[in-house]
Amino acid sequence: MSADRIKLLKQKPFDKSRWMQLPRDVVIGHDVLPQIPAVCQDLQLGTSALIISGKSTMDLAGERVRNLLNDQYTTTVFTAETISPAVIREGEAAADNVDFIVGVGGGRVIDTAKIVSYNTDRQFISVPTAASHDGIASARASLPTMEGHASLEAQPPIAIVADTGIIAAAPHRLLAAGCADIISNYTAILDWELAHRVKGEPMSEYAMALSKMTAEILVKNAHVIKPHNEQSAWFVTKALVSSGVAMSIAGSSRPGSGGEHKFSHALEQLAPGKALHGESCGIGTIISMYLHGGDWKGIRASLKMIGAPTTPAELGIDDGIAVEALLMAKNIRPERFTILDMGLTKESAEKLVRMLYQE
Repeated sequence: MSADRIKLLKQKPFDKSRWMQLPRDVVIGHDVLPQIPAVCQDLQLGTSALIISGKSTMDLAGERVRNLLNDQYTTTVFTAETISPAVIREGEAAADNVDFIVGVGGGRVIDTAKIVSYNTDRQFISVPTAASHDGIASARASLPTMEGHASLEAQPPIAIVADTGIIAAAPHRLLAAGCADIISNYTAILDWELAHRVKGEPMSEYAMALSKMTAEILVKNAHVIKPHNEQSAWFVTKALVSSGVAMSIAGSSRPGSGGEHKFSHALEQLAPGKALHGESCGIGTIISMYLHGGDWKGIRASLKMIGAPTTPAELGIDDGIAVEALLMAKNIRPERFTILDMGLTKESAEKLVRMLYQE
C-alpha cells in the first residue's frame, strides 16, 4: 500500500535538493561487538545512547552492547516487541534526552529504530542479530497496517556493526530468507526498467547496477551458503548492506522491490505469519522472472540450494491463497508499476502457481 496516508513521519522542511545518506562505518565479522565504542568515538555521536531492542534480542546481544557502552556513555533501553505507531511514539519519547540510537535486533527492531531516528533527528547504529532482509542498511522501513505493509522513508544507519557469530547462530531459515530478498533484486530491476519504458518513471542506472550485481554475486555463490556457517553469514550480510546502499542511492526501495514484493505483502495479508518476508519474495521472484521471460528455473535452483522455499506448499500455504495474492498484488502500492500490474487473469495466475512445482 502507499504510505501517503500514514501520518507517522515527522514532516521535514521542503528542500529541492536530495541528500544521499550512506553508512559511514561498516564493521562485519567475528566477535565485532566490542568495536561498538570505537565506532561511536569515530563518529562523535555524543555522550548518551538509547538502545532499542526486543526482549529476546536484548538477552542475545543488547545487554552486551549496553555493557560495552556503559564505560563511556550514559545508556537507556527501550524494548520494542513489535512495530506499530504507538510503539514508535513511545520510542520517540524515550529518545528525547539522548544523543544517538542503537538498534539491536531483527527487522522490526531495526525498522523501529530507523523511524524513531528519522523523527527525532538522531543518528542510529544498526546492530542486526539476523540477516533476514536488506532493511539492516536501507533508508526504508516497513510498517504493518490494517491494509498491509507500508514502505516509509526513514533514517539510514550511520554505522552497521554485524557480528557474524551471532548471525550464523540464528535459525538458517532467517539467513535463507535474507538470500531470497537479495535475489529478488533481479526482478525488481526488470520491473523498474518496465516502469521506465511504459510509464516514463525515472531510473538510477548506478543504483540498478549495484543492486543487480549484488543479486548476481549471491546466485553464483549459492553453493557456499550453509547453515550456521560464519563465512555464509559474512557473505550474506555484506550483500544485504550493498542492497540497502543501492536503495539509498536511488532514494527509494525501487532497486530491491518490485512485483515480487507486492506479491509478498499480499500473501502476508491473506496468510499472516506463515512466511517470512524474504521467503515469499523469493517465490514471487520465480514467478516474476517467468513473466519477464528470464531464467526462472535458475532462480528457483539457487533458492533451493540455499534452503529457501520455492512453493506455497513449503510454507504451509494453500495454492489458492497464492493465486489470490498474485491477483491482489496490483492493489498493493498501485503507484509502483510492475509486471504483475499488466492484467493477470485467474486462469493465468493458477498456471503460474502450478509452474512452481514443475521439474
